[in-house]
Amino acid sequence: MTTSTQPQSPALLRLAHVERKIVQAVEFAGTVMEELANAGGPRMEFVTTQCHEFMKSMKDIQTVLHEEIKSMCEYRPYENCDYIPRMGGEISLKKIDCVLDELQKLEDTINNYQSSGPS
Repeated sequence: MTTSTQPQSPALLRLAHVERKIVQAVEFAGTVMEELANAGGPRMEFVTTQCHEFMKSMKDIQTVLHEEIKSMCEYRPYENCDYIPRMGGEISLKKIDCVLDELQKLEDTINNYQSSGPS
């Protein structure tokens, strides 16, 4: 774990959990290897139990990694970004400015027509 005081993201916490599970699974495998190398012969019940725990750990790791990969595929990086609405607002503001300029030109034309028109 890091010594930083900043809180870790949920994704990093889940990956740290998977890392601990992988280390645990490797420890199970190492324990079985040591037992199989025992000069007095392996205790089969112990080996069976450790192999069962190893397989359970592998299944858990597979499930968690599958869920993480699935959630990463569903990730929408711009989902909470305000860029698109902000740009839409700025474009709308420019359009309104253009319309106001055109309306001002029309008003000026009407005023010029009325002031120079037949009286």
